[in-house]
Amino acid sequence: MVKKVKQTQDHKEEDTTVPAMDQPDEKLQKVLARAGIGSRREMERSISAGVVTVNGRPATLGDRVTPEDVITHQGKTVKTKNEVSRRRVILYNKPEGEICSRNDPQGRRTVYNALPRLSGERWISVGRLDFNTSGLLLFTNDGELANRLMHPSSVIDREYLVRIQGEVDEAMKRRLVEGVLLDDGTARFTDVVDGAGESRNRWFYCVVMEGRNREVRRLWESQGVRVSRLKRVRYGNIFIPSHVRVGQWLELNNKEITDLCMTAGIEPVKRSKTDDPDFKRQRERQEKRLRAGRGKRPGRAKPPARPKGPTKP
Repeated sequence: MVKKVKQTQDHKEEDTTVPAMDQPDEKLQKVLARAGIGSRREMERSISAGVVTVNGRPATLGDRVTPEDVITHQGKTVKTKNEVSRRRVILYNKPEGEICSRNDPQGRRTVYNALPRLSGERWISVGRLDFNTSGLLLFTNDGELANRLMHPSSVIDREYLVRIQGEVDEAMKRRLVEGVLLDDGTARFTDVVDGAGESRNRWFYCVVMEGRNREVRRLWESQGVRVSRLKRVRYGNIFIPSHVRVGQWLELNNKEITDLCMTAGIEPVKRSKTDDPDFKRQRERQEKRLRAGRGKRPGRAKPPARPKGPTKP
């Protein structure tokens, strides 16, 4: 509020106040996520744990803030953004044997060990993959984008390549598509397509629309068969390029990020770092290195190619 003093005809001072312009307020966890500190869920946990303050007071779930508020996270002042000006997304081809946590008490390798470093921000994982699951993982510096991509309301499909040990017939595949009751409710594949293999060791491509914990494995195991290998090959409109080998990453360009934002129902940034000519040259150099096989990790035999046809029902 701005206080003004005006003189009346009787030379008496009269106080008048001019209200400041209303600042739009937003949920605290949304502002923190947009600042690149973590996903909305991670920020909700931080607020509940008491490591977030607003104007010197401990924050609580449900708090709303404006650009004028001073926010701290774990004792450090948060630089808030009205919008993400440098939205970045990278694709990582995760190998088996890595965890999706930032730190592991057992000293196991984490997916974050392989990612490029950020200055003043953090990579936020779009979902997770199990220790023994390989394949496509997306990371972004934009917590709002990560939240939209993970939220069930976005209805984004995830496609997996799975090797099954056990007999699989048409009746089983039909049950998996119609729906199976699991411990946490009914789950289903929207698509199951034969890959390769014979007898009791066969490959299948299957699609789910959610990111429940171990959902693909639990669906197959509910039918009395065993999952011996599992790899995510697609997330929405993003596939693993053939030249991005296991353990390697690639930063998405502006068109790919825009398409991903449209899939998630979020407004694309008009201009981002990936429009920069320097970025384009760096991307071209990186793709040449990837295609040349530099940094290649030893891996298993290549899985079968997906049969041609739609991935959705």
